[in-house]
Amino acid sequence: MKTIFIVEDETGIRDALQLLLSFENYDVRSFSTADAFNKRDKSVVPDIFILDVRLPDGLGTDLCNELKQDPLTSNTPVMIISAHAKEATVINSCEADVFVSKPFDIDDVIVKIEHLIGNLQKN
Repeated sequence: MKTIFIVEDETGIRDALQLLLSFENYDVRSFSTADAFNKRDKSVVPDIFILDVRLPDGLGTDLCNELKQDPLTSNTPVMIISAHAKEATVINSCEADVFVSKPFDIDDVIVKIEHLIGNLQKN
């Protein structure tokens, strides 16, 4: 089973992503703040990180840069999601593999996740 880590402060979006991705047979772990994410069990490396840009205690782009600089997670795909940031700004400020603007289509997000982690089989 593929694992996804989500860092999203909006409860509705976080819960919806967790539920819908669980239905797609992903092991989903979510965090509401940068601090909670930074306190995670770092021995577990997911297949993809999904990061919101604006968090109550930091920026998802900063988390992205930290992940891309860490040898343990540097090759793990990062999806940045945001309602406020522009794609060009995000791409210039971190090495995200893909940017998704909110509101997003969950089917589009799933296709992008599957493409990034090479999980193209359907149930």
